[in-house]
Amino acid sequence: MRKPRYHLILLLFILFSSPRIGQNKAYAQGINSNKSGNTTTFDVGVILDNSTWIGNISWGCMSMALEDFYNSRSNFNKRISLHLRDVNKDDPVSSAFAAVDLLKNVQVQAIIGPQTSQQAKFIIELGNNSQVPIISFTAKSPSLSSMQSPCFIRTGINDTSQAKVLASLVQHFRWKQVVPIYADTDFGNGIIPHLIDAFAEVDARVPYRSPIPISASDADIGRELEKLKEMQTRVFIVHMEYSLGFKLFSNAKKAGMMDKGYVWITTYGLTDIVDLMGPSATNVMQGVLGIKPYITENNKKLQDFKARWRKRFELENPFADQVTDPSTVFGLWAYDTVWALAKAAENVSATNYTFSMNNVRNNTTDLESIGQSQIGSELTQKISNIKFYGITGKFHLVDRQLETNNFEIVNVVGNKRLRIGFWTQAYGVSRRLNSTVDVKVHRWPGGSPDAPKGWEWPTNGQTLRIGVPVKPGFQELVNVSHSPVTNLLGLNHHIRNNSPPTGYCIDVFNLVMGSLPYNVAYNYTPFADPKDSNQTNGTYDDLVYQVFLKNFDAVVGDITVIANRSRYVDFTLPYTVSGVCMVVPVKDEHRKNAWTFAEPLSTDLWIASGVFFIFTGIVVWILEHRVNKEFRGPPANQIGTIFYFIFSTLVFSHREKIVSNLSRVVLIVWVFVVLILQQSYTASLSSMLTVQQLQPTITDLSELARSASKVGYLNDSFMPGLLKGLNFDESRLIAFNSRDEYDEALSNGTVAAIVDEIPYIKVFLSDPKHCGKYTMVGPTYKTDGFGFAFPIGSPMVADVWRAILNISESGEMDNIKYVHVNEDCFVQKDGSYSSRITFKSFWGLFLITGVTSILAFLIHIAMFLHQHWDIVIGSDSGLSRGQKLVLLKKIYDKPDLSSDAFKENEEQKMGVVEMQMQSPMSISQLGNEDVFGHEDDDIGTPFEDEGTPGREIGGQTPDPPSFADMLNQRRGYDSS
Repeated sequence: MRKPRYHLILLLFILFSSPRIGQNKAYAQGINSNKSGNTTTFDVGVILDNSTWIGNISWGCMSMALEDFYNSRSNFNKRISLHLRDVNKDDPVSSAFAAVDLLKNVQVQAIIGPQTSQQAKFIIELGNNSQVPIISFTAKSPSLSSMQSPCFIRTGINDTSQAKVLASLVQHFRWKQVVPIYADTDFGNGIIPHLIDAFAEVDARVPYRSPIPISASDADIGRELEKLKEMQTRVFIVHMEYSLGFKLFSNAKKAGMMDKGYVWITTYGLTDIVDLMGPSATNVMQGVLGIKPYITENNKKLQDFKARWRKRFELENPFADQVTDPSTVFGLWAYDTVWALAKAAENVSATNYTFSMNNVRNNTTDLESIGQSQIGSELTQKISNIKFYGITGKFHLVDRQLETNNFEIVNVVGNKRLRIGFWTQAYGVSRRLNSTVDVKVHRWPGGSPDAPKGWEWPTNGQTLRIGVPVKPGFQELVNVSHSPVTNLLGLNHHIRNNSPPTGYCIDVFNLVMGSLPYNVAYNYTPFADPKDSNQTNGTYDDLVYQVFLKNFDAVVGDITVIANRSRYVDFTLPYTVSGVCMVVPVKDEHRKNAWTFAEPLSTDLWIASGVFFIFTGIVVWILEHRVNKEFRGPPANQIGTIFYFIFSTLVFSHREKIVSNLSRVVLIVWVFVVLILQQSYTASLSSMLTVQQLQPTITDLSELARSASKVGYLNDSFMPGLLKGLNFDESRLIAFNSRDEYDEALSNGTVAAIVDEIPYIKVFLSDPKHCGKYTMVGPTYKTDGFGFAFPIGSPMVADVWRAILNISESGEMDNIKYVHVNEDCFVQKDGSYSSRITFKSFWGLFLITGVTSILAFLIHIAMFLHQHWDIVIGSDSGLSRGQKLVLLKKIYDKPDLSSDAFKENEEQKMGVVEMQMQSPMSISQLGNEDVFGHEDDDIGTPFEDEGTPGREIGGQTPDPPSFADMLNQRRGYDSS
């Protein structure tokens, strides 16, 4: 089975069957220099269209290259002879015929050309079959792969290399949409997939592609331009040849598309049109940007070549128009291509230049009769490896393609093009070659010095169609007044309302649009049911999808930004708070009953307080027992004294006098603790008895999901999908349309909670009828708030985004209110609803009083042991350690008569005795009780023997002791 490429063989067979065309001057012109005795002719075919600028200039550059090469050296073994075939660049059949003629009849060792990618396809196949290298510097289409064609060599740049340059330029000026306008040929179509991929990497879209046929008339081009004018995009990439490009720009100027706001960028195949066509091109291309491979100008060889080329061009073309700079990039590549081929030919070792005719059939019209070149493979290898510095700079092929990493950016200004910057792999778009400096464009279309934003509203007079949801329940956000309506655009579900909608979302959008640096005309269109204007025509998802269907240019309202919707539209920056919360009824947490007084303090604080009361009382008793009469007596009385004294500090009414300084320190700290504890208790109890402690009936959405209670949500919202994802059964979900329905359902117990977004909850709870009855709990789910929806890739999104940021930061957004906010009505609960005081709040105070008491106790014990140290360390007493402890206990239980309290008491009693001695009454008349007090005094009767029940000894009444004996005994002296 024959390969598909042989569909041309039949045509060529017919051509070959006729008499062979003679070699006239235009068809078989060659440069055949005289050969020296040691020089071999090296035949090379050239296929160009001399009627075009590229063909004419390239042929002249190749001729000069041969002259310069052989004039630059005295000895050479081979001399290239060029055989030109002048064919129409738009006629691939003629170019194929010319290639067959060169291969079969001239047996050329290489072919330079053809001029277009469409011509090159079949000729490359001929080269592969005949092993003859096909060298092209103008066939730039990526579809021609040197990797797939072993005999194809591209000494120009693949069009894919400039795709990244164009994308960087678009990114530099922050354009988001680009429309390529290209020739509808292999040359034009080949770059488009690479352009789209490159633009996608810099977040720029290609909403439309505009192919222009080569045969397009001015009328055809005009109709296509009018179509482009109706689009928003104003950035155009032009990729076509000179003749078609000039026709395009001429018609664009007539259509007013070279005015302010438009951006035109040409690829390097068209950038040189200004040099080739002069003023006729600049008149219609003012402000156009172009890219072209950068060629170092500090090249003496290049400067000399330009001067010689101009002289030669004027001599050979005396009637041609003056060209400002005829040395186009294609002409320079043609020069270096011939130079490289001449160097490679010198390096070929083989000397047999005839074609091998092995296995060739006798049929002379068959393509296989061409045979194969004996040196083709070696010549291809030599050209691929050659390196030198030509007039374009470094000539180096990578994968048999010219490698160029730098481009220059030019701007058409006046009658010339000016270089305004460069593109390099290292720095991207920059004013300088080796640094990062912003590019400054001298002139944009229309003469504007400022970079266009890259898009405009269509010029057909249409205004933006803004979709608005119909929401009767929450009119503070969006309120659509239902005046008479008319049909719009023949769509039953799009109804234009004569009165503009109002509400918070509408006010924000109007403010944002008014702050844009340009005017935008728009009309609001309610998304209402055509049969009932009070009802919406679908869910909010349906409304957003209308933008995707291009029934709306944007949607404004309480539209929540969620991931699923962002698949169909682009959202702006959210302008409201985000989050989904629950609304639940509240109940009074504290019931007033007989035990309410115990609730201010937590259980652990009650226990801690009681423990420290007892502990502090015991410490005070220990410190006062030996020195204070009021802390002595029978055990029962002492225990009662401890509890009475310490608990009386609660009201600061203790009557016992404190004697010890250590006790005073302990008591001061303790009274401070009691004061704080008392005040806190009083405040908490007052709050419980006077303030209503409202608590939410439900605090956790997961708890609600596990229950069997029903849940309400706002109709047409995205809540059903959210709740189903949280394991809520669909049968438990109830939709409501207004806040009054919310109130009724929560009040009668139809639902246990309402799940909604924060803005709706604020409106609901701020209503005086609902404030205090419900509370907000959450957030339970994170959302991004409300945003405006535009078509995907809309260039307006970035401008609206910045406008929202500006009015938010300036405070203008705060001036727009949709509800009177009452914080007490909707402030969310954090789960800590109790006003009880816990031990955690007082442990520091308890620590202070505890440490103080322990230190006072330790100091007191140390002082007692120091006073009786002889007993503690006495070793000659014969007492054991246990007996010493018992003795110390008995001593500690006895009063300390040396204390100031007991001395004061003794002195008072001595004063009474002296008064009695001075009176006529005798001591015997006063009696012991009158002198020394009552017998039950814990000091005891001085002369009463311990263990003697009566006063009589041996049945006789002893003589009463003298006053001196009583006094001595009273003072602690032994009467014996």
